[in-house]
Amino acid sequence: MARGAARYVCQECGAVTSRWAGRCDNCGAWNSIVEEAVSKAPPGALKNALKASGASGKTLGRRIEFQPLTGRTLPEARRLTGIAELDRVLGGGLVAGSTILVAGDPGIGKSTLMTQAAAALAGSDGGAAYISGEEALDQVRLRASRLGLSDAPVKLAAATDVADILATMEQPDAPRAVIVDSIQTMYLDSLESAPGTVAQVRASAQALIRLAKSRGISVIMVGHVTKEGQIAGPRVLEHMVDTVLYFEGERGHQFRILRAVKNRFGPTDEIGVFEMTDGGLREVANPSALFLGEREGRVSGSCVFAGMEGTRPILVEIQALVAPSSLASPRRAVVGWDSGRLAMITAVLDARCGLALGGLDIYLNVAGGLKISEPAADLAVAAALISSLADTPTPPETVVFGEIGLSGEVRPVGQRDSRLKEAAKLGFAQAFAPKAAPSKRDKGKRESARSDATGGGLNVTEIGHLNDLLRLFSVTPGQAPKGGARGDGSKRQKAAAQGADSDSDFAPYE
Repeated sequence: MARGAARYVCQECGAVTSRWAGRCDNCGAWNSIVEEAVSKAPPGALKNALKASGASGKTLGRRIEFQPLTGRTLPEARRLTGIAELDRVLGGGLVAGSTILVAGDPGIGKSTLMTQAAAALAGSDGGAAYISGEEALDQVRLRASRLGLSDAPVKLAAATDVADILATMEQPDAPRAVIVDSIQTMYLDSLESAPGTVAQVRASAQALIRLAKSRGISVIMVGHVTKEGQIAGPRVLEHMVDTVLYFEGERGHQFRILRAVKNRFGPTDEIGVFEMTDGGLREVANPSALFLGEREGRVSGSCVFAGMEGTRPILVEIQALVAPSSLASPRRAVVGWDSGRLAMITAVLDARCGLALGGLDIYLNVAGGLKISEPAADLAVAAALISSLADTPTPPETVVFGEIGLSGEVRPVGQRDSRLKEAAKLGFAQAFAPKAAPSKRDKGKRESARSDATGGGLNVTEIGHLNDLLRLFSVTPGQAPKGGARGDGSKRQKAAAQGADSDSDFAPYE
């Protein structure tokens, strides 16, 4: 056997170097390079093997048989997991032969969700197996007892050797779904590196993927995440599997979000909402009502955003607080939204609307622990900032959505009707929304800031520019309000009364 040669592999990006270093030159991670021993073939081994094969036109591989694109295919059979929110994120259930990667922060509830999914799958045709590499069997049974799933016919095992798992799942009576918790604990004897390293994670995942494709078994792998929120190990693991699900949530909130970031058999950016209870994870059929359940009515700096997560409309409260700063560099604290997007919105309000926000502390929070990424939240964030700055509550029972451009214009967003219908279903009476797309409007009609049209039973007020939004809060464009952050409510009211535009179609809300 050839003598093992040492190499150094980064555990974050998989880069290989010839010597150890404290920092990876490829990804910049510190203390991520680990020594691994590999078997090195003798020099010229491939050349000698090709020479021994005969003529120069021959190779060592087998000839590939090409097939036409049109032909007979098997129907896409899906297997329901028994958890409606999980089936929604997967696109309708498990696909035979698919591999799924579920990742999340430690203690967020990944094992709890997988235990409940295994119990639901075990009760249907095909059965399910739960293979734990981190916990003993008694620990898994204890969690199942807490969840009330002790009687579920789940095939339970504690193993970390991938070869043993493959030999077991090759049996004719093997279950049609297997959950591996977690992939970082699996290892192959053919590799000399320790479990959890880049080589072991990649090789173990590849072996399980081959098992799923050859046997038509649905394999669900649980993965850890790093401090930066990325799946531990090389990013190639995400490219190898068919579906990648992130289990998100704040530990201070009971809500958990299951988000699909990759799905070869369904839509991406779909979410499932769960609530963590003493008896495990409970599905939330109407997340909008849950996120708005503790909302205060008449409070400045609060605004309801009508957003979309995949195909599901969700209403969530956005809270903003603008306060005087005693620091040379004012604070910008953001929870649940992009901090760079907030910097852009404040710059537009400052440059295009004349609001002096540069010297004030700004705190922004998305209530309920939900993370928002779509640009349609721009107008809701701007409304919350203006409401806090002017010390004026937003109009009651109003939802806001729209994208803001750098010139201050409010641009249309997709799925407008779905957002309005969801707001109307929850009892909202008014909406601040961008103007409808030009293709849906009569070109002969004059565009106006206020629209008499209704959407889903709501009175829709169309916003074409941020200056239109300022007038709704009794703020004159180009003039910064004196109340709220300044602490002088009388001056604010006086400035609002003097600066009100009598020719405007908008009436200030007080």
